[in-house]
Amino acid sequence: MGERRMSLEASVASLLHDAIRSGTPVLLGTLGEIYAERSGVLNLGVEGMMIMGAVTGFGVTLATGNVWLGILAGAIVGGLSALIHAFLSVTLRANQVVSGLALTMFGLGMSGLIGGVFVGLPLLTPLRPISIPILSDIPVLGPILFEHDLLVYLSIALVPLLWFTLFKTKVGINIRSVGESPATADALGVNVFRVRYLCVFLGGLLAGLGGAYLSVAYRPAWTEGMTAGKGWIVIALTIFAMWSPGRALVGSYLFGGVEALQFRLQPPPPHGLGISPNLLAMLPYALAMIVLLAGTRETIRKRMGAPSALGTPYVRGEK
Repeated sequence: MGERRMSLEASVASLLHDAIRSGTPVLLGTLGEIYAERSGVLNLGVEGMMIMGAVTGFGVTLATGNVWLGILAGAIVGGLSALIHAFLSVTLRANQVVSGLALTMFGLGMSGLIGGVFVGLPLLTPLRPISIPILSDIPVLGPILFEHDLLVYLSIALVPLLWFTLFKTKVGINIRSVGESPATADALGVNVFRVRYLCVFLGGLLAGLGGAYLSVAYRPAWTEGMTAGKGWIVIALTIFAMWSPGRALVGSYLFGGVEALQFRLQPPPPHGLGISPNLLAMLPYALAMIVLLAGTRETIRKRMGAPSALGTPYVRGEK
């Protein structure tokens, strides 16, 4: 009985550990998208920014042998990709949905073109987990929380930092006011265009960082389309989190847990339940579709606290 209990505890600890790792890339992307949408800009190009971050992070790490240089390059490319969307949607006032979808298609196509030479190549210097002394020895909690790589800890640290900035500082007030009523914010001296540009750029940086995490840490290799729809999960989690960084942490790890659970339910009994892997792989995205459909209803969006000017281009002097 004691051995069975220890085995169960080890299995649960392993699942929760994997849930955190699996949820990290979507957590980073969601934190960035929250800021972009809080400023009033809907960016459906998260998938494109993440995949560009992934191929850049892998390619630079492979070429230089420096994983941190690869991670930095992946984040920067994600941010630069986001500036394309910012220029189209903020400066040119193009339709934000069309611009975001175009960015996703551009990212997927460009990454496939660039990454063709990387397929099958091993990454000799991936980002490796670090066991924190003493804390990692804590029973049950130690293996779950204190045996991760530095990007996992960075993503967790960003949650309270971005929450505090958004809700407790003047910078956060400006961002939220631009997302709620850009005309009022403009009248009070807030540069609406600058705020939106910076928030979209931050969203791209974090999406690129999440993509780089996929290719240099989570699965240190490059395969075309390796983001596998995680950018759309980010959009759904932004709505699920009600545009709050704290709730994004919970939603991201729930998604990570569902994804990690797939590999434990696929094997036939007694090691698993023998559930079809295709069905298991579909579940997170089915839930994401439900959340996205709910988020398209205006009444539900208002109740959830969606920014009033989300998706609406701002024209100075226009009422």
